[in-house]
Amino acid sequence: MAGDQLSEVFDLIEVRGLLSGGFAVHGPWVTRTVIDEPLKFIAVVSGRGRLATDGIEAPIELEAGDVAIINSRSWLELEGGTGPEPRREIVPEPGFPFASLIGAHTGVDDVVIGGRIGLNPVGQALMMQALPPVGHVRGSAVEGANLRGSLHRLLDEVSANRLGSAFAIRQHTQLILLEVLRAYLDQADLPPGWLRVLSDERLRPALRLMHAEPGKAWGLEELARAAAMSRTSFAERFRSIAGVPPLAYLNRWRMLLAQRALRVGDVRVGSLAADLGYASESAFSTAFKREVGVSPLRYRHQVRDEVVPVETASGL
Repeated sequence: MAGDQLSEVFDLIEVRGLLSGGFAVHGPWVTRTVIDEPLKFIAVVSGRGRLATDGIEAPIELEAGDVAIINSRSWLELEGGTGPEPRREIVPEPGFPFASLIGAHTGVDDVVIGGRIGLNPVGQALMMQALPPVGHVRGSAVEGANLRGSLHRLLDEVSANRLGSAFAIRQHTQLILLEVLRAYLDQADLPPGWLRVLSDERLRPALRLMHAEPGKAWGLEELARAAAMSRTSFAERFRSIAGVPPLAYLNRWRMLLAQRALRVGDVRVGSLAADLGYASESAFSTAFKREVGVSPLRYRHQVRDEVVPVETASGL
């Protein structure tokens, strides 16, 4: 596991989960929806389902405790249930409380919940690059034990509709998203990228140094020594795991820190440049514009002028 470094990245890319709908049903069923957000998740709390979406060759079988993260798809279809009666089309009702989940019986019903994964623009780009079209996390695996428990605790809050449930649901959904990515790191054959490098045991000592002191002028020799590897072996392994060379990763980490500082504080650009290891404000501004697309001051004005939309839940 990636430990505190995963938490650091979660904070920087502002990961948040929003439960958007769900249903409990007995007998044959199907649900279809158009996807209008980049990253979505579907969880089968109990029962089974077959997930189809654009860009995959065959439907994915989802069992109780499984979660699918759907990346940059335009539609999905999920079907399940058995019995002689015709397949019933389910249209999840929007808004909290989710009436179709109240009184759900996990021993009898197929219970499905869905939501979206919200991130800041940098985080969205990183996550979309790191995940396949559908990331399948298996709740039956050893790594999925905590995830199964989290799903049932979330369902308990949704179905009981107790005082404070809306707040509890937001917190549980956030924890479920963390458990999903933890399990995914352990279960999946990850492509090169930031998720994979965070989970690499051999590179972790070097990552820890870069994360702890991002403003230091780290060299390959020093980072390789921390990882107990030769300079060449370290550079080759890092590039194959992260998809970028070590110093390019360090620069990207600095830019994530810079964007957070510019979003939430009033730090001077010159001070920020010095803290992040740049020789001058001009050098920092050039690097920032190359990575982000606008100057630091322009970025600050843009993010502070944005109207933050009210998060609403609608459908699955």
